[in-house]
Amino acid sequence: QVQLVESGGGLVQAGGSLRLSCAASGRTFYGMGWFRQAPEKEREFVAAVTWSLGSTSYANSVKGRFTISRDNARNTVYLQMNSLRPEDTGVYYCAAASIGIPTTTRGTEYWGQGTQVIVSS
Repeated sequence: QVQLVESGGGLVQAGGSLRLSCAASGRTFYGMGWFRQAPEKEREFVAAVTWSLGSTSYANSVKGRFTISRDNARNTVYLQMNSLRPEDTGVYYCAAASIGIPTTTRGTEYWGQGTQVIVSS
C-alpha cells in the first residue's frame, strides 16, 4: 500500500521559512513533488524532483525561494520554503509518479493528505 505522509506545515509571518517533509512508503517512484491549493483555487504545481538523479523543476512563482530535495535512504522529499509570502498560503500536497515527474495533476499517481501552510502579512 502506497503512503505519502506530509509534515511541517504551520503558521509563519511573511518573510519567514518553513520546511515540509513527505515520507513515502509502499513502492519506489520516478519522481516526487509538491502541489498547493489555496481556498477556491485549483491545485497548482510547486516543485518536483527525480528520485534517481535529483533533477528539479519549479513553478516560476517559487523559483529562488523554495528548494526541493530528497533523501533516498529515508524515502523522504523535502520542500524548504524561504521568503514566504501571503500568496504562498494553502494546503500543500505531496505528489508521486512512476512515469515522469509530477508537474501536473493529471501526471500524478499518488497524493498525500496535505499539510496547511498559512503565511500572515
